Amino acid sequence: MDAPETPAEMPAGCADAPASTAADAIATPDVTETRTMPIACKAAGGTPPPPEQPRPRRRADPPVKPAGRSRPQRWRDAVVELLALQAGYTDWLATLPDSLSDSPTAEALGAIVDLDLTELADIEPPRGYGRD
Repeated sequence: MDAPETPAEMPAGCADAPASTAADAIATPDVTETRTMPIACKAAGGTPPPPEQPRPRRRADPPVKPAGRSRPQRWRDAVVELLALQAGYTDWLATLPDSLSDSPTAEALGAIVDLDLTELADIEPPRGYGRD
């Protein structure tokens, strides 16, 4: 494609292109137009518009420690919660209809019920920093 002969033939995005006129405003846009600098601008020596600057990335906020609960206390609370959930799943499995005894639900419930969580309950995590 050759460079435009007159400034009126230059695309509107070129630095050397004349300002738009009313006739340009009602013209039908070319559906094949791309968002990159047109070849006519490059050939005419026009300066391309500056590229979009990437938005700066924000650092992720550090995880927030729950107020007033140490790691050992959070461990004990989590173990108590797991044991309570396991008891609930045990009840659910016991009341599951016979028609669902071979279903994926029954298999998942059985796997949860079969877990030995007493080992978790027996573990006392360290208090840390030489305080244990």
